[in-house]
Amino acid sequence: MNDSRVPPSRRKDPLLKAVARAGYRAVTGARATIFARRARPGAAPSVFYGGARSGDNGGPLVKVQRLQQAFPQSAGGFNLVYSLSNAPYLSPAALDRLNARGTGIVHNQNGVFYPGWYDGDWERENARMAAAYHRADHVFWQSRFCRECADQFLGTRQGPGEILFNAVDTTHFSAREPEIAVDSPPFRFLLTGKIQAHLSYRLEDTIAGLAAVRANGLDATLTIAGQLDAGAIAAAESAATRAGIRDHVRLLGPYTQHTAPDIYRAADAYVMTKHADPCPNTVIEAMACGLPVAYVASGGVPELVGPKAGAGVAADDNWEQPFRPSAEALASVMQAVAENHHKMAIAARQRAITAFNLENWIARHREIFQSVLAAKA
Repeated sequence: MNDSRVPPSRRKDPLLKAVARAGYRAVTGARATIFARRARPGAAPSVFYGGARSGDNGGPLVKVQRLQQAFPQSAGGFNLVYSLSNAPYLSPAALDRLNARGTGIVHNQNGVFYPGWYDGDWERENARMAAAYHRADHVFWQSRFCRECADQFLGTRQGPGEILFNAVDTTHFSAREPEIAVDSPPFRFLLTGKIQAHLSYRLEDTIAGLAAVRANGLDATLTIAGQLDAGAIAAAESAATRAGIRDHVRLLGPYTQHTAPDIYRAADAYVMTKHADPCPNTVIEAMACGLPVAYVASGGVPELVGPKAGAGVAADDNWEQPFRPSAEALASVMQAVAENHHKMAIAARQRAITAFNLENWIARHREIFQSVLAAKA
C-alpha cells in the first residue's frame, strides 16, 4: 500500500507518480480486455495477476512469486485473473468486462486503508480496492481480521470466500540444528521487514522493550534486518542511544528470500509490534524457522501465533492511531518468550508446518481455480 507518511522531501513528484500509476492501470485494463478468454470445460488455469508484480522484497511481491512457481503468468490469453488487494490495478469497467466474457476472478484480500496509517484519501483507496473484492468469483481472506476489516471498510461481500493464511516453504525456512535450543547468552531477539519513517514506532517500541527487559536482568540483544529508509534508521539509532543500549542493537540491512532463513536461524525469538498487521509474512517465516513471537496482539498476528507459539500484549484495534505498548508490557512478553523458549519454539515450528505449508496453500488455490473455471464454463 502507499506510504503517504514519507516526508515530502523524500517522495517522488506526486503528479508524475499519479500519471504513471494511471497509465499503468490503463495498460493493465487494456491487456485484461484483449487477452481474457472464456473458461472452457476441463481447461487448466491460465492466470493473469492483474498487474501485480512478483519479487523478493515485500509481502505482495513474494506472494505472487510463490504463486507463479505453480501458476506462471500467462504470456498470452488467460482464463482466470488473480487479483490482489495490495495491487488494485483493474478498474470496475475492466472487471465487469472480464465477468461478461466468462473469465474467472479470484481475489486475495489483505488489509485496507484507514486513518491510523494512511494520510491520504483512504475512502477513495478503499473504493478502488472494493471493485475486485465484490466482483470476484471467490475471495481468499488472509486472516479472520482481514475479513472483519473488509466488512467494515469495503462493505459486506455477497459471494463465496474463505480464510487462507499466507504460506511459506517450510523446507527452505527451517529451524536450526540441533533441535531448537538456545545457545549461551545473550538471548537474541529479531525484528525484520520493510520499515519506513511512518513505521518507526515499531523500532522505537521494540528497543524500549529491550532496554526494559535488560534492566530486569535478561541478557538480550536485538537485530533489525530489512529495508529501512533514512528516517527509520535515524529513529532506531536515536532510540538505542537514548536507552543506553546502542551496543546491544544491530542494524543488519536488507536481505532476500534466499538469505532470510539464515537471519532467522541466527536469532532466538521474533518481535512484532506493528499495529493491525493483517497477515505478516515475516511472522510466518520466523515461526517456520522455530522462532517464538513476542507481539502486540492486534491485527491478524494473534491468529498466526496461536496460543502456544508466543506471548502477546493485549491491544485494541484502533483505526485512528497505532496502539503502542508500554516498555514494561512489551518487556514482560519478551521475558515470557525467553523463559519458555524451548516449548514455544517447537510449537512455532509445528504450527508453521500445519497452518502455513506452501504445498497445501498451492493445492487449495488449484482446487478453487478449477472450481471457478468449472462454474464459468
